[in-house]
Amino acid sequence: MKFEQGGQSVRSVGLTLDALDFEIVRKLSADPTLSNKALATLLEVAESTCAYRVRRMRDANVIRARRLEFDHAQLGYSLNAVIMVVLTNHSRETVDRFMASMVRAPHVLQVMNLAGRYDFMVTVAVADAEQLRTFVLDHVTVHPGVRGTETHIVFDRREGEWVPGEVQG
Repeated sequence: MKFEQGGQSVRSVGLTLDALDFEIVRKLSADPTLSNKALATLLEVAESTCAYRVRRMRDANVIRARRLEFDHAQLGYSLNAVIMVVLTNHSRETVDRFMASMVRAPHVLQVMNLAGRYDFMVTVAVADAEQLRTFVLDHVTVHPGVRGTETHIVFDRREGEWVPGEVQG
C-alpha cells in the first residue's frame, strides 16, 4: 500500500493528518493489538515512520488510550439499560455535579450530556431488574439536581463500524 504525497490533508487541533495517518487509524480500529512492526508491514512503511505517526497522534489525543472491553453478561451483569435524566436546572454546577456523580457510580458504562428533551443519558449494566431499580433509586433520583427519569431496557447493542477517513472536499 503506497501513500502519495500531495493528497488532501485534514487539520486536527494543532496536527495535520494525511492519508497515511487515516490508514493507521483504520488499521488500528480493526485490530488495536497490532504491534508497530505488524502495522508498518501492513502499510508498507518503515517501522520508524509508523511509530512516529502513532506516537504523534497519541500525543495529540487523536488516538486515545486503549481500554479493556468486557462481556458484562459473562460477568453476571446481563441486563443493560439506558436511563434518561431530566435535571431541575441547567447550571454548570448542577450539570458538572451530576456528571461527576454518575461516572463514579457502580454499574455505569457511559454518561452523555445531551441537548433536547433529556439532559443526560446514563447506560448501565446490572444483574437484574431489582438491581436496576436499586441503582436508579440510590444513585440517580436521590441527586438534588434530578427532576425525573425514564428507564429503558436494552434488548440488543452493537458497535458501529464507521472509522473516520479523510474528509472529501
